[in-house]
Amino acid sequence: MSKITFLGAGSTVFAKSVLGDCMLTPALQGFELALFDIDHERLRDSENMLNNLKATTGSSCEVKAYTDRKDALRGAKYVVNAIQVGGYDPCTITDFEIPKKYGLRQTIADTLGIGGIFRNLRTIPVMLDFARDIQEVCPDAWFLNYTNPMAVLTNVMTTYGGVKTVGLCHSVQVCMPHLFKDLGLETEGVQTKIAGINHMAWLLEVTKDGVDLYPEIKRRAAERQKEKHHDMVRYELMLKFGYYVTESSEHNAEYHPYFIKRAYPELIERYNIPLDEYPRRCVNQIERWKTMREDMVHNKALTHERSHEYASYIFEAMETNVPFKIGGNVMNTGLITNLPSEACVEVPCLVDRSGVTPTYVGNLPPQLAALNRTNINTQLLTIEAAMTRKREHIYHAAMLDPHTAAELSIDDIIALCDDMIEAHGDWLPKYR
Repeated sequence: MSKITFLGAGSTVFAKSVLGDCMLTPALQGFELALFDIDHERLRDSENMLNNLKATTGSSCEVKAYTDRKDALRGAKYVVNAIQVGGYDPCTITDFEIPKKYGLRQTIADTLGIGGIFRNLRTIPVMLDFARDIQEVCPDAWFLNYTNPMAVLTNVMTTYGGVKTVGLCHSVQVCMPHLFKDLGLETEGVQTKIAGINHMAWLLEVTKDGVDLYPEIKRRAAERQKEKHHDMVRYELMLKFGYYVTESSEHNAEYHPYFIKRAYPELIERYNIPLDEYPRRCVNQIERWKTMREDMVHNKALTHERSHEYASYIFEAMETNVPFKIGGNVMNTGLITNLPSEACVEVPCLVDRSGVTPTYVGNLPPQLAALNRTNINTQLLTIEAAMTRKREHIYHAAMLDPHTAAELSIDDIIALCDDMIEAHGDWLPKYR
């Protein structure tokens, strides 16, 4: 029996999306859906939920929960990763509260910045443990990474883990539809080309019947900027740098040095920036789960419609050899020629029985490549820190982060990193 293993299966809502999609895919019938999570209560919740879904969908997939990770992975053809190391309490709280003492404010902190660096540093060792297990018990498996920070973790799994990895993020799929909905434009028949790095990929081309839609997009965006709305940072970046970026304004506010500034507190209001947004979401999610749980976990009439998540479409393409196009995170093997080859990039990829084949993009517009490189610098130094266990590289990663460097002195950055290392305690390996 072929096997799809889901690591972090206690994420019940996301497991429903990905594995519910698999249950509705004809080419995946008869697969074992192997669930693993270190939280055994949440693991049982997901097992119950998926068995209810199996009954209502009539799927022939077999749902099986494991408390031993290696057993869950053994013989897997595909592995889906959706873990979060350290959770909201204590680690997300640490990622926000200690930088705040230095006057450094964040919105999401799951990709770049001080929060992103430390989220990487506590996640990379766990990912490399996964890689060792995969090498031992399912060396040919494809690893689909949904965990942030996407670029660094996908890079590490490929470069140091030796695992066939593709990183998947929703931002490519929803970029154009969300933009067009906000601007009152029709999406039917629109062609797009998107490439860059995760959370900072660019809508390079947007056309309909061969006509460039950017002039009209920018005209409407400039009008939209005259009143407050949810996407002001991205519109500002587009109007100043020429292209729309894939990930949300709350994310991009902290990837650049322009928006969250103690010296200009009025920018927060002007660009409608939601500081501390991710902790707020976490608290709401924890509360919402208390009421959602009964409806999902013990609902014998639970239903599902196939979502826009890439995972089941990737599996289907690999099983049937019918090609499917995705936006995937892969190593930059000459794909984007003015970004470093050591970087993980987000580009269009073709999926079929031979696997994931990335497409050649060439040079990005120089200003876009320059913005990407500011983020890649911190990503690569974070990997250097994780692999060498040298504390100085944590400092380097933080000193090169655009937002951190714009706000803090070198001495404060180093002191902040030391405080973060101490606060994380056993969540991090020892750094010399």
